[in-house]
Amino acid sequence: MIPAGYMFKKVIHRPDWIKAANVDDVYSVSGCVSKYFADYIKYWKHNGYWLFNSPAVMETVAKENHLDLTGMTLFYYEVFEKQYDEDSREWSGFDPEPSFPTNVEVPQLARLEGYDVATFTVGTSPECSPLSCNGLAARVAVNRHRLFGSFEQAESSLSAGRFDDSEPGPFRIFAVHTLGR
Repeated sequence: MIPAGYMFKKVIHRPDWIKAANVDDVYSVSGCVSKYFADYIKYWKHNGYWLFNSPAVMETVAKENHLDLTGMTLFYYEVFEKQYDEDSREWSGFDPEPSFPTNVEVPQLARLEGYDVATFTVGTSPECSPLSCNGLAARVAVNRHRLFGSFEQAESSLSAGRFDDSEPGPFRIFAVHTLGR
């Protein structure tokens, strides 16, 4: 797994339309359900994975733009070095966008919460996490944060076609960690 970056998010407790009974909240990497701390792309401070190299960068963006981080959860993400194409059924490499510096500060203490799968049709930021956005969490085993419990479970679910017809890919696997503030 490659260090991909950080994001502050407003974690949403399980909405009624997510039918997986064991899900308490949504820790997806995408901003569809649990929203990002801001419409951050317009500040152009993100890295080549369209996340942030450190929490301090987001804190500076928030301070300079009068954004409130109260109640936000700090996430750290790692990404698998290959992405899955559901049409060709193949895994291929990808790189971060080279025009943005990518020097992720790896945290000393982070709690692994599980693994998410996100779509990247444009190849930039995480677009959709089908486990929550398309209700796939009701058809596959997920943990209380609406994440896969292991990398192998995420990888085998993609390879077995469980994400077919959910959203257009390619799909990338992320390790989702939380950090205290």
